Order: sequence, then structure tokens, then C-alpha cells
Amino acid sequence: MKKEEEVLVALRRIIRAVDIQSRKLMKISGLTGPQLMIMQAIDKLGDVTIGSIARHANLSQATVTSILDRLVKRGLVIRTRSESDKRVVHAQLTSEGQMSLEQAPTLFQDDFMQCFQKLKDWEQSQIISSVQRLAEMMDAEEIEAMPVLEIAPVSPGDENGML
Repeated sequence: MKKEEEVLVALRRIIRAVDIQSRKLMKISGLTGPQLMIMQAIDKLGDVTIGSIARHANLSQATVTSILDRLVKRGLVIRTRSESDKRVVHAQLTSEGQMSLEQAPTLFQDDFMQCFQKLKDWEQSQIISSVQRLAEMMDAEEIEAMPVLEIAPVSPGDENGML
């Protein structure tokens, strides 16, 4: 097998592993990776603004708002206006959202991060450099992404596939 084919096979294996884990998460919890990550951010940060969630998750406020819309519709999150400044909106987990979060499995990237952190610094740097180069080669370096490994369907108006 040619070297470029080996790279493509390795990429395909990664994509398949992420897809399998994403489906497993959805089947077990009914949540997508980004939804779970947003809920974890709310849980960690407490009564939090959409901007704070966006910064924590490394996403745009528009993307966080879209994810929150879905979580609110499912009754997992509520939005409340600040008492001191009515322009500020906070997000909170509902009791159902808290229960759903507690029952959800760990995210795929949590296991990855534990393994990655065990590598030597030079190995970590080499992997980062190589993966960043792959993103450049695929014209993907400008695509908004959060540190959640998930295959998300791309819908019209969602060129980033994050929702």
C-alpha cells in the first residue's frame, strides 16, 4: 500500500471510530457530543451566560445558541434573564438535564485525552503538528470546531457541521 493510501486508511479509521462513538452516545443518552459538552459547561460554570459557554467550548455564540435551542426544547436547559441587566441571558440545567448529564457516558475525547497526556512532550508536539498539517491539506483549518470528537450531519445553513 502506498504511503498516501496508508494515511487515508488511518483517517478513515478515525472517522469510523468517531462515528461509532457518536452513535453510541446518541443511543445511550439521546444527546450529541456538542450538546453533552454544552451541558457539562453549564454544570461546571453554574448560572452562566451564553458568551461564557461559547468561550469555554471554543464556539461562536450563534452555534451555542442553536445547541441551547435544542436543549431547551427537550426540557434539559432553561434560559433566564439577569435580574440586574435584562439584556443578559443565563443558561441553567433543569433537574431533568442534571439527571441526563449524570447518566450520560463519558465523551470519546475524554479517553483520548487521557492517553494523549501520557505521551512524551515530543510525541504530543509531533501529533499536533501532523494533524494540523492534515487540516491544512484538507482546507479545514478555518472550520469552527470544539474539542468534541463527533460526526455531526451538515444541514443547510450549517456549513460547520457543529449542530
